[in-house]
Amino acid sequence: MASPISGTSSGSNSDHHNNNLQSEMRKRKRMLSNRESARRSRMRKQKLLDDLTAQANHLRAENNHMLTNIHVVTHLYLNMESENSILRAQMAELNHRLHALNEITSCLSSSQGLLPAAAAGFVEDDGGDFDDLLNPWSLIHVNHPIMASADAFLY
Repeated sequence: MASPISGTSSGSNSDHHNNNLQSEMRKRKRMLSNRESARRSRMRKQKLLDDLTAQANHLRAENNHMLTNIHVVTHLYLNMESENSILRAQMAELNHRLHALNEITSCLSSSQGLLPAAAAGFVEDDGGDFDDLLNPWSLIHVNHPIMASADAFLY
């Protein structure tokens, strides 16, 4: 009787031992699988971090390029505004001169029929007529440089 019992008990022991080995192998296999999965996860995370770092560097470079362009365009704009202000001032000065010259020619035209040239004080040394005075561009002061006044910049 002892032998059948010991036979069954030794059979149970070997089954139990086999089950333990299979269980241990499954644990190891699962552990290796988990380690590999964790390694792949770390690699994905590292790749994502590298991609985001590269993208951030690219965006920083693009931002710096845009800032440089903005500074250049702003500088050009300010130079153009300055030139426009000067041109506006020159135009105002020229308009003022033109208005004054038109008033002079108007006065001369209206007084030409009323007063003789000598009485008006517009006689040239060579005895010429009013043609030079009626042509504002032949006047000497037209060749002077045009100076912009500070008031002209208030537009």
